[in-house]
Amino acid sequence: MQSINNIQDEIIEDFSMYDDWNDKYEYLIEFGKSLPIMEEQYKTEDNRIHGCQSKVWLHPEIKDDKLFFHADSDAIITKGIVGLLVKVLSGHTPKEIADSDLYFINKIGLQEHLSPTRANGLVSMIKKMKTYGIAFQAEH
Repeated sequence: MQSINNIQDEIIEDFSMYDDWNDKYEYLIEFGKSLPIMEEQYKTEDNRIHGCQSKVWLHPEIKDDKLFFHADSDAIITKGIVGLLVKVLSGHTPKEIADSDLYFINKIGLQEHLSPTRANGLVSMIKKMKTYGIAFQAEH
């Protein structure tokens, strides 16, 4: 399994292939479409990330001491953003997730190209995922 930083470096490399932010958004949208479909039973109020303008759901699952995330959104760009976070953080230990430094967001220029409400949503998604990391560390 690749480290969180290796995955971030790959994403930075993928985004560096595009010069134009329209192309980067297109890539983000396509990435969101590649997310596995989230089962309706997980689209609950408990799994909803508040602070996002659109609806975003995040379901954590612990398997073999690793934390896996399933996510979905009703907005295509937001789905791409949460998809990137799932790709980076899913499948690692709760401690690795809680301690991770998500530098790829600034390196690809994502935060500065999001509307203020989407940027807030991004912060909420990261907080929620790290909170799950901390919570699952405490349980195991």
